Formats: sequence, C-alpha cells, structure tokens
Amino acid sequence: MAEDKTYPMTEEGKVKLENELEDLKINQRPEIINRIKIARSYGDLSENSEYESAKNEQSLLENRIKTVEHMLQYAEIIDSDQIDENEVSVGKIVTFKELPDEEPESYTIVGAAEADPMAGKISNDSPIAKGLIGHHVDEEISIDIPAGSMKVKILKVENA
Repeated sequence: MAEDKTYPMTEEGKVKLENELEDLKINQRPEIINRIKIARSYGDLSENSEYESAKNEQSLLENRIKTVEHMLQYAEIIDSDQIDENEVSVGKIVTFKELPDEEPESYTIVGAAEADPMAGKISNDSPIAKGLIGHHVDEEISIDIPAGSMKVKILKVENA
C-alpha cells in the first residue's frame, strides 16, 4: 500500500466503510482474541486446530482493518450534484441499452469499496463504468469489455 491511490466513493459509501471499520475493531477483533485465549487453554498449540483457525481469522481481520483504514485515509468523496446532470460519473445512476436492440439496463456507478453488482452498483473500475464515465445522455459509445466490445446508447443519467 505504498502508493497514494485515491478511492472515489460517495458519502454513503464512506459512512458504510466507517461503520464496517468500527464493527471490525469493536466487535470482531475482541471476539477473535477471546477465541484465541480459549483455544490456548486447550494445551499443546502444535496440534490445536481451533487455535490455528482463530489465528488465521485474526490475520484476515487485521488485513481487512488495514485495507479499510487505507481506503478511508485516501477517500475521494464524489459529489454528483457538482457534475453536469447529463454526464455519467461516480454517484449517478446510468441507464443505457446495448445496440442495436437490447433491453435498457440501469446501474449505479460507485467506488470499488461500495460495489455490489447484485444490487445494481458497479465499480468505477469495472470495464463498463470506465467506458461510460465522462459521457452524456444520447451518446452512442463503444465500450471495451473482456468479451470484446459493445456499442451502447446512454438513455438517462440521474443522481443516485
């Protein structure tokens, strides 16, 4: 994490990360420490699977804490109200259709930390979002995706 990469996100996404960090530190960390203590009391640590499991979980938890702290430290809050109302950007819902005749699709473009494709929230780092960001309503553009290229028409852009 030596680079000073910024993490674009909405204010809602930042709050979500702050809540996750609080939960990790206040609830999950003490719980794992307690599990390690209990597993230690079982004796020989060399063949103690509960101890190994708890230590591995602790390592994953501490890595997640560092990642979330880093993301919050370098968070770049995107205020979609400050961007042209017809321009695709982080924090906006974009509706487009693949040409020539596919059904319209709508996605909210969010920072990577907020992405939840099943809920219609795609990361600004995804190929589709990268292709859409900066373009405007009624534009027809070509987006490079892993399967090749797709031509789309932007139908609507609105604040999330």
